[in-house]
This record gives sequence, structure tokens and C-alpha cells, in this order.
Amino acid sequence: MIKLNIKPLSVNKVWKGKRFKTSLYLDYEKEIWWMLPDIKIPEGEMELKMKVGFSSKASDVDNIAKPFIDILQKKYKFDDKNIYRLTMEKEIVNKGKEYIEFEIKKYKLKVK
Repeated sequence: MIKLNIKPLSVNKVWKGKRFKTSLYLDYEKEIWWMLPDIKIPEGEMELKMKVGFSSKASDVDNIAKPFIDILQKKYKFDDKNIYRLTMEKEIVNKGKEYIEFEIKKYKLKVK
């Protein structure tokens, strides 16, 4: 594993000025909100596993993470600072068969 000794830059510090949600995102947020099942979210540290089906090989797997996580935390009332492990997998699927699959479970902190 390669280690870079630098403070990671938050997406909140990447943009200058106020960012506004597009109407496309607002519609997407509502649609996902209603699709999400009622599930129990673990308290404390958690792990989020995501698998994303894209119909284009050019799609970046990381671009969907933040908006989707923001919707999850809004729906399930948790703070995403408690996500200690995030794993993402990309799959290429036929057009019209795109999907997002996820699992949230308790994360076991390793004591050093």
C-alpha cells in the first residue's frame, strides 16, 4: 500500500462558493428516497458496501458515492462521518439495467 503524508481534502473544500442541487438531482433524491426499504442502521462506526451497475464503461464509480451517501444519511438519519469503511464495485450492464446495490453493517474498529 502506498502512503502519502498529506491531509485529505474534503469535497466541501473543493468548490468555491455555494453549490446548488440541480432539479435532476432533486428528482433523483426523491425517487431513491421512496425506493429505499426500512432497515435498521447500526449505531456507531459502520461499513458501507456498494455495487453499481453502469451501462457505460466511461462512468466513474466514485462520482455516485457522495450524492448516494447523502441520500442514505438523510433517509436513515445517520451521520456519514461514522462510515469507517467504504467499498465500491463497478459492473457493466446493458442500457436500462443500471442499478445501485448497497449494504450497511457495523464496522469493527481495529485497536492498535
